[in-house]
Amino acid sequence: MKQYLGSVLKEIKVLKNIDEILRKGKDLLASSYEFLVCSRVSGLRLVYNNYFELYGKIMNKYKQGEHKGIKLLTNIADKDAADLVKKFLNIGVQIRHVNNNLPPIDFALSDKEIIATTEKTQGSEEIIKTLLVSNEQAYIGHFSFIFNEMWRDAIDARERILSIEQGIEPEFFEVINDRENANQILVDLAKAVKKEALFFLPTDKAIIRVDRLGIVDYLIKASQNAAIIKIICPLSEENSGIVKKISEHAPNINILNGKVSSHGMFIVDNEKFFRAELMEPLAETFSEAIGLSVYSNSRRSVESFKSFFDLLWNERILNEELKNTETMQQEFISIAAHELRNPIQPILGFSAILRSKAEGDIKDYRELLDIIYRSAKRLQQLTEDILDVARIESQTLHLNKSQFNLKEVILNAIADSKTQLKSEGKDNKVKLDFISKEEDNFLYGDPGRITQVISNFLSNAIKFTDEGVITVRMKRYEDNNSATNNNNQRAVMVSVQDIGKGIDPTVKDRLFEKFSTKSEKGLGLGLYISRKIIEAHGGKIWAENNDCGKKGATFYFTLPVINRQQNVKVVD
Repeated sequence: MKQYLGSVLKEIKVLKNIDEILRKGKDLLASSYEFLVCSRVSGLRLVYNNYFELYGKIMNKYKQGEHKGIKLLTNIADKDAADLVKKFLNIGVQIRHVNNNLPPIDFALSDKEIIATTEKTQGSEEIIKTLLVSNEQAYIGHFSFIFNEMWRDAIDARERILSIEQGIEPEFFEVINDRENANQILVDLAKAVKKEALFFLPTDKAIIRVDRLGIVDYLIKASQNAAIIKIICPLSEENSGIVKKISEHAPNINILNGKVSSHGMFIVDNEKFFRAELMEPLAETFSEAIGLSVYSNSRRSVESFKSFFDLLWNERILNEELKNTETMQQEFISIAAHELRNPIQPILGFSAILRSKAEGDIKDYRELLDIIYRSAKRLQQLTEDILDVARIESQTLHLNKSQFNLKEVILNAIADSKTQLKSEGKDNKVKLDFISKEEDNFLYGDPGRITQVISNFLSNAIKFTDEGVITVRMKRYEDNNSATNNNNQRAVMVSVQDIGKGIDPTVKDRLFEKFSTKSEKGLGLGLYISRKIIEAHGGKIWAENNDCGKKGATFYFTLPVINRQQNVKVVD
């Protein structure tokens, strides 16, 4: 401390007697035309206990235009400090709060002289033991400059006191040069997460460094307590173990692959943010890797950084979606080309054989014609599925509504499916049963589209059932979860139960999405189209594996019993 002061104050007087020190402080204030004070609360308490009345006299001179007034900088840490500061405020002293950035000495200066302590006055009873005094204008100007710089960045004491009394943390914006301090701030922020944490990491190794600080474990715990955690970080083999740990212990934490950056940031509960420059990307520890850091709870600053994070997040989401779309399109083109080739080849091949025949009875070529016909029908179905998906995506799938008997639609679909059984050689091994307690169920909708859904269910059931009974059921019930104004909407449920191999776990959660299939045949569009058709009718669709140890799966859909006049909009 003395070395620091010695570099600034070369020609000084040193006072060590307490009476002389107090007298000098009073004399400096009494002879001043302007008085600036930078002091901890303990120094203010010393003033209050010894010559507070002189402050009052100076402020009276200020009111009469005979003095420029008193400006005071201090740190108001708690209610006791706030109560003391209010006594100075009440007599008109201008006071501002400095957040933990007071210089290592207390000082006061007038237009003629400066005094500074060489020892901190930390306790309420501790007094100044050494006072340095100088009237050199260079020193007065130097400390005046320091004071004014601090005054500019400090906040009004009344604002700070109000925040203490209301339990609100004051705004601060700190530039941190101490790396170890930055290290601790990051850890404390991670511990404090309650609602949300947004973490942007500049390199793949950055998440390894913060994991060593325990920050990843704090975020996992916060996520387990229902906090929303989002992380953007370049992903690689090097940090795959940490990503795996996060996914296993906190699957609700969202991690997106990011780009290498020159900085990182951490935003907690939309209240505080921490930003650090990356100086040494290959460093092993966080404190070795970072440069200048910024820590703040400024509302505008937090909102600004959160908006920046949201932009990065949405950009990464969009990039992932574009990649998934591109991959899906490539898979679709590959599958579609293969599936379309299968029926086209027999059509071309057997047509060529028939054309090469000069003559003959049509009966002689019945088998070839049947193959051509089935291949053409399959080609037609593939084409219709692709067109239906295009209509759904463009929201142009229209329903040709009319009143129809659901039972008749089901029975007709079952009759048509028997042709599939015969063509696959299963007509003697697989049986189709229909079970319903109701004679009829009249609905208003598109009977052709509902037939398409039932036929798709039956086609899948036949494909995966080698032997046994496929059961189709229809029953009416009251839908208590209906979204309509009527709490007990009447509805009809249709189910198709097979005894095949069941739903593959890898596609179970996306069974009704596009291109979701584990079959060697088909584009995986049928169930997606079926879902859109049922939803367009205001119904629901789902599937589940059979329980009680039974093989196979059951597919369901429900349709509300609606009036002819009710308009049902097709929704994508």
